[in-house]
Order: sequence, then structure tokens, then C-alpha cells
Amino acid sequence: MSSPLHSQPDSPCIGVCSTLFDEVCKGCGRTATEVSNWVFMTDDEKRAVWERITRDGTAMRFTHAPD
Repeated sequence: MSSPLHSQPDSPCIGVCSTLFDEVCKGCGRTATEVSNWVFMTDDEKRAVWERITRDGTAMRFTHAPD
């Protein structure tokens, strides 16, 4: 059985990073800690982040149409 997590991109990153200046990245909606620890997070932890940033919906990932 496949996980819904694996139907999403490997990472919420869209290459518009602001975590050096902002607590929450304007591009993907993750915190700086989530960005830096992403590769070490479990599927459940990643799923929780995806759910939160999707629900929030304010990051550029969700507000700007792809080119």
C-alpha cells in the first residue's frame, strides 16, 4: 500500500528560501528547523509538516501558480 506522502514531491521546497531572515520560509512554509532537519525526519513527521503547511496555505508554494 502506498503512502500519500510519497505522492507528493520529496520536499516542499520551491527554491525560494527565506529561512536566513524569517522564522518561517516564505517559499515553502516550513520553519528553519524543519528545513534543516527534513532529510532526517520520519515519514510521519514529514506528513505532519505537509498537512500543516497545506492547511495554512500562505507559502508561495500554495499562492503562486507555477511558471
